[in-house]
Amino acid sequence: MKIKFTVNQQNITLEVDPKKRLLDILRDDLNLTGSKEGCGKGECGSCTVFLNGQRVNSCLVPALQLSGTQIWTIEGIQDQPVFEALEEAFIDHGAVQCGFCIPGVVMSAVAFLNENLPPFQTEQITYGMAGNICRCTGYTKIMEVVDAVQGNEEIMTGIKEIFRK
Repeated sequence: MKIKFTVNQQNITLEVDPKKRLLDILRDDLNLTGSKEGCGKGECGSCTVFLNGQRVNSCLVPALQLSGTQIWTIEGIQDQPVFEALEEAFIDHGAVQCGFCIPGVVMSAVAFLNENLPPFQTEQITYGMAGNICRCTGYTKIMEVVDAVQGNEEIMTGIKEIFRK
């Protein structure tokens, strides 16, 4: 099956099995290895990407659903001006350890910050970041990052810009 779609603002045309997962296309065909396979069941969030502006687990999306879509991966987010400030916030709050889950966590944080208007309550952040499993850092430090970032106008504006592209 031939599919045409956009990944990180690049037009892509591929011949793939219609049942091949988006995660495998990203990693194997496009060499975008930031998204990781943790569970393969859509429960851990390590493979989180944006599909048409919505946060999805790429391990659950078959190729047959990709024609005409727009996808953002962590590599595309890393190329955005806001990424350095966001990365610094994660480091400053000690919210990064092994790094396996962090691409998915960052994607979920970006989605949450884009979809909601501050001020956020702790319960909102907890609910908004659900679906990401982190065995090393734990959730407290990740929640602290999202809470701290909501007051950073540069980061909040930069995140909104990603979704306008």
